[in-house]
Amino acid sequence: MNRYSKLSMLAIAVAAATMGVSAQAQDKVLNLYSARHYQTDEVMYDTFTRTTGIKINRVDADDAGIVARLRAEGAASPADVILLVDAARLAVADSQGLFQPIKSAKLDAAIPANLRAAATPDGVTWTGFSTRARVIVYDPARVKAEDVATYEQLADPKLKGMVCTRSGSHPYNLSLFATVVERLGDQKGEAWLKGVVDNMARAPKGGDTDQIKGVASGECAVAVTNTYYVARLIKSDKAEDQAVMNKVRVSFPNQGTSGTHVNIAGAAVAKYAKNRDNAIQFMEFLSSPFAQDYFANGNNEFPAVKGLKIDNPAISKMGGDNFKAETVPLGVVAKNMTKVQQMMDRVGYK
Repeated sequence: MNRYSKLSMLAIAVAAATMGVSAQAQDKVLNLYSARHYQTDEVMYDTFTRTTGIKINRVDADDAGIVARLRAEGAASPADVILLVDAARLAVADSQGLFQPIKSAKLDAAIPANLRAAATPDGVTWTGFSTRARVIVYDPARVKAEDVATYEQLADPKLKGMVCTRSGSHPYNLSLFATVVERLGDQKGEAWLKGVVDNMARAPKGGDTDQIKGVASGECAVAVTNTYYVARLIKSDKAEDQAVMNKVRVSFPNQGTSGTHVNIAGAAVAKYAKNRDNAIQFMEFLSSPFAQDYFANGNNEFPAVKGLKIDNPAISKMGGDNFKAETVPLGVVAKNMTKVQQMMDRVGYK
């Protein structure tokens, strides 16, 4: 072999080695687009990296910003895993073809089927990893507990002029309404929405915390909110927040029937994920008891894993330790979103 041949062979060997190092480095990376912005999640991510050697590169934005970025990047997107808050938002992103289905025996065993997208022969496109309940907050001086024991009672004329909500089109409400319509059917569901509108104390506005404060101030007597907003006020060291919670009570609706509506924070593998195996490994890690503790308690939520309980005094104080949760599949509910939005337009729900 002459000198030039030896140099050529050396160049090929170096190139091969370099490609191998690049491939190895690629194997140790996970690009995460997250709509969750909680400091407790940092410990969870750091633990994943320490135990697997996979470095997480994170992009933080709100749900709408992440979806817009994915659409703009297309096939060039570096995203491997997408974390979004609310089943409606996950469903919208899924309908736009931004996720890919995966198969995982670990996730199938850990996460209830009703907290995931509907399964197909190719797998599941998104999975819930924490849940929050949508509860009724009421003023016990004006409303009896038995009058707000179900979502259906929000349309009862007995509550005329007493109900406050945020926008009906907000994903938190849209998911709840789509679930009620799934249970009641289209005709009764639309009539129920009309009844809720008729019972409004004022036009929908503000966020969930505003609804709780509206009940405490007397602006209304009944409101709907996610449990973690209640927990934040319970944990607050501000006197005004404690004053709010002293004036309201919490009802976990439909305990005697279908159970209280729950929604999710969830994740999916991006359609064009370059590190697919790492993405699935991360998804499976999120279902571990360790990650579930951080994933749920980071926002005063509940774990999604079957049978797993998280100790949270604020949740206990509001009566959320052992409530009955509904089992209507969120993947099915997601398909009702457009139909329910049209119903709300017809009944004047802003």
